[in-house]
Amino acid sequence: MLTVVSDTHSREGHRLTGRTREAVREADAVVHAGDFMTESVLDAFQAEASRLYGVVGNNDRPAVRDRLPTQRVVEHEGLRLVVVHGHEHTDTALSLLGRQEAADLVVFGHSHRPGVHEGDGVTLLNPGSHAQPRRYRPAHAELEPDGDAVEGRLVDPDGTVFETFTI
Repeated sequence: MLTVVSDTHSREGHRLTGRTREAVREADAVVHAGDFMTESVLDAFQAEASRLYGVVGNNDRPAVRDRLPTQRVVEHEGLRLVVVHGHEHTDTALSLLGRQEAADLVVFGHSHRPGVHEGDGVTLLNPGSHAQPRRYRPAHAELEPDGDAVEGRLVDPDGTVFETFTI
């Protein structure tokens, strides 16, 4: 399983609770689409995840920026993802980036609004924020390979699945 999170916005600790914490611990790999904020939060995620692929968000401090890229490509069990925070991208730019990188999925955060939709030729996924949902529901995404496809779901920290999708 691949767990996708974003927008932790913490000064101390990962702020993982409930199913989100379980999903991070159970995952083969975790993707974080930025805004850890501090190096101690990044370290806390690395301690929980077996493998962490993070990118820098617009609120990350210099110590986090020194350790993470602004964009990365992740290959996981036949799925190719491009990961950015998204604060500098429109949906059109995210779709173009996904096609440029031959990605199956573009993961982004920033808005704290969980959702998945088709861009122009590529699926766009925002896992929302597990810790600071603002006016949206708290969430993360879970992705599991299923033959030639990947089954995905958006999940509340209480374990409620509120959207499913296939890539």
